[in-house]
Amino acid sequence: MFSEKINYKYRTKRIAVKLNSKGEQFVLKGHPWIFSNSITKMNDDAITGDLAVIFSKNKNKVIGLGLYDANSPIRIKMLHSGTDRVVINEAFFERKINEAYNIRLPLLATNTNSYRLLFGENDGFPGLIADVYGQVLVIKLYSEIWWPYLEIILPILLQYTKTQCIVLRLSRQLNQLSNHGLADGEVIFGSMDNEIVEFLEHGVRFSANVIRGHKTGYFLDHRANRKQVGQWSRGKSVLDVFSYAGGFSVHALAQGAKEVTSLDLSEQALDMAVNNGKLNAYNGTHNTIVGDAFEEMDKLIKRNVTFDVVVIDPPSFAKRHSEIELAKRKYAQLAALGEKLTAGNGLLVLASCSSRVSDQTFFDINNHVLTLTKRAFDRILKTGHDIDHPVRFLEGAYLKCGYYRFFDA
Repeated sequence: MFSEKINYKYRTKRIAVKLNSKGEQFVLKGHPWIFSNSITKMNDDAITGDLAVIFSKNKNKVIGLGLYDANSPIRIKMLHSGTDRVVINEAFFERKINEAYNIRLPLLATNTNSYRLLFGENDGFPGLIADVYGQVLVIKLYSEIWWPYLEIILPILLQYTKTQCIVLRLSRQLNQLSNHGLADGEVIFGSMDNEIVEFLEHGVRFSANVIRGHKTGYFLDHRANRKQVGQWSRGKSVLDVFSYAGGFSVHALAQGAKEVTSLDLSEQALDMAVNNGKLNAYNGTHNTIVGDAFEEMDKLIKRNVTFDVVVIDPPSFAKRHSEIELAKRKYAQLAALGEKLTAGNGLLVLASCSSRVSDQTFFDINNHVLTLTKRAFDRILKTGHDIDHPVRFLEGAYLKCGYYRFFDA
């Protein structure tokens, strides 16, 4: 049924694990990660993919089940927390997938056929992402723990998504390993005539390269924000900074924006943005600017160019703890540049996907910078993840977006 490489004959086993008091408290609170420094006792022969049975520190009572990862500081990724008896088998995974699918039903009732069915830890599948683009299912793996279980999980995912093809995407770390014999972007079920897949997002047409594109090919988490920006862009001029494949740009054009400018460092990304725009009927003008966002925004300011709607959605600036302070300075810079580019009574949309910069910190930065400008403004909307990106633990939240309306005399 699947690529022969998926049919691995792993000999996984159950291993017993005991934690220190701090680790035990994390498990009891339902946190999905157990770090190596929380483990006080476990089997010496444990291998990646083994089922870890977590026992309480003093009473030898099972308090959770997880998968052991020998190659990660997050040594155990939790599948289940609690003292109730659970068996990790096909029925267990189907229940989890069914729960995730039901959460997405309101989205699937719209004119949308692209969505995230499994959002890693937040849906009980740590280190595993499952995205749907029309008839194509894209699985992104960040950990080896899932190799022994793919043969069980994939048929269930096909059943729920009714897709015809599965593409496997691997993290950089997994792609460097050779023990699995699989490559990033490999089609492991069905076939594809073209690595570019078309899909719908609230009635707007897009395309994504699911074989070689970033992540799984596209960024689905901002879907609701793209729709909202589109609705508020009719008859307006719009600047989409860090546009990538033109998510905000294309929604704005499809909803009647008179002029849209997509700005990105990648010329290839801008080509995708233009092509995505052409998948839809629109009458506005679509301009592109290739270059560093900070530099190009500064050039526009010096030319006294402004836009009715400015959207700034940068990549993560804080992938490591040591980068947090730099990220905060960059967010402040972007808010200042964005304000100068926003026309009188215009709308400035500022977003962050840095999980290490909290919501409170991000919105405080924006508020401070915009207050210093002396322009009257109001944050009219604050949003986070779309419905297919549920958040079940603190570190699982990363996306925040603020809409700032200026009131100029």
